[in-house]
Amino acid sequence: MLRGFCLWLLPSFLKKKMRYPPISFLRPSSIRFIASFVILFLGCLTANISLCLPIIPSSLETLSVDGHFSFHGIEHAARDFGNRYQFLPQAVLHPKSVSDIATTIKHVWRMGPGSELTVAARGHGHSLQGQAQAHQGVVINMESLQGTEMQVYTGNFPYVDVSGGELWINILHESLKYGLAPKSWTDYLHLTVGGTLSNAGISGQAFRHGPQISNVHWLEVVTGKGEVINCSKNQNGDLFHSVLGGLGQFGIITRARISLEPAPKMVKWIRVLYSDFSTFARDQEYLISAENTFDYIEGFVIINRTGLLNNWRSSFNPQDPVQASQFESDGKILFCLELTKNFKVDNTNINQEVESLLSQLSYIPSTLFLSEVPYIDFLDRVHVSEVKLRSKGLWEVPHPWLNLLVPKSKIHNFAEEVFGKILKDTSNGPILIYPVNKSKWDNRTSAVIPEEDIFYLVAFLSSAVPSSTGTDGLEYILSRNKRILDFCKTARLGVKQYLPHYTTQEEWRTHFGPRWEAFAQRKSAYDPLAILAPGHRIFRKATPFL
Repeated sequence: MLRGFCLWLLPSFLKKKMRYPPISFLRPSSIRFIASFVILFLGCLTANISLCLPIIPSSLETLSVDGHFSFHGIEHAARDFGNRYQFLPQAVLHPKSVSDIATTIKHVWRMGPGSELTVAARGHGHSLQGQAQAHQGVVINMESLQGTEMQVYTGNFPYVDVSGGELWINILHESLKYGLAPKSWTDYLHLTVGGTLSNAGISGQAFRHGPQISNVHWLEVVTGKGEVINCSKNQNGDLFHSVLGGLGQFGIITRARISLEPAPKMVKWIRVLYSDFSTFARDQEYLISAENTFDYIEGFVIINRTGLLNNWRSSFNPQDPVQASQFESDGKILFCLELTKNFKVDNTNINQEVESLLSQLSYIPSTLFLSEVPYIDFLDRVHVSEVKLRSKGLWEVPHPWLNLLVPKSKIHNFAEEVFGKILKDTSNGPILIYPVNKSKWDNRTSAVIPEEDIFYLVAFLSSAVPSSTGTDGLEYILSRNKRILDFCKTARLGVKQYLPHYTTQEEWRTHFGPRWEAFAQRKSAYDPLAILAPGHRIFRKATPFL
């Protein structure tokens, strides 16, 4: 029996290379030596004498938390909306308190650089390339913190205090009880506060209010050392600005104070079409710069769609039904401008206000469609599509999205190449395109944007058909995305990725440009062991930052 145990200790390559039966390799004296070593080694483990290697502090299984860890049945934490990457964690933490998160991170921090354990915060699982995953690490289920009560404060400068794991749709419902709502949104509201604030949070209101990260007063953050720190512009300001748009690299947002404004009851929802990109872009740029304008401004690119206006009739009414019925969209590249004007029910002048604003634009007259819907229905409009897609099994498919920020001076070059050559036949999903004002962004945050005063968000929101090898398949869409990125690089358009994804640190250095050194120094200050957000692949644990 002792001989068998000693054989088990032999390196496998020795076993394979021995020409004779293994047992003849071990003489009695060798067996006694190995047995003595094993006894000594096991004795060290129990006595913890200085000859032994350091023992890791208490394991995750015995870590004292208010919530609990899951070690089995955690495959969901290795998936996300992108449906392209799957990295299985060692454990999932379901925290009941902020201290659970701090305790876990501090535990990993104390294990030191010798441990490969990392930690990722997961919200509603809407990441695209495994950013909220942690291979053989710990994933924190931030939605477990939803139970923390939201607190709405009314007054001249209203705000709401919320958990970092709270969904924006829940914040909307709660704040509307007080006649209030957040100022800036994303198009899809079933996302967590911590998730969007770690990126930027952009939608059609950003031209006026800036992204969501421009509408935050205060944060509670757990750093990569397990420290719980309150921060704002005036208190721990460097951490505050680091975390906003920081891709989860400097700390986990556990609580946030979001700015609110009076909420309208209704919106006028408008869509118009353009056939000329220059006219379309000029009108958008005029609208985001005008003093009296719409409350929401977004654009879409429509490629080779048939019966487009007939599809709109289910939600919108044409201004001129006869002309609209005669409009042909087949085979054309068209540009849709989507607008809203907020109003109260007792506002009898809303139609005149909308007509006055529309009179300044040069859209195709026969394509004017309008609708009136409750404010909440407009904001939650994407969820209606989600329900339909889920019912058809089309939601949980690969989503090889590509989001770009393009400087205004280069948008025409971009459109000519991308919409005229690369994407002239099919798009595989919505394409958003609309301008925002740089002046509404705080350059102290970690978000990376182009240098110009106006830049465009261009979002290719593609869905791939599983197992397809055609133009609707994943590989085709990825290769098309690469063509777009290669063109931007070759033409030196100064484009930046939004929701960025790179595989090497050199690419990340290029992305951040002159801001890389400050970004790396912030990492060294707040997460020096690179414990947090490993899925972005910016820093490897225990490697130098500069």
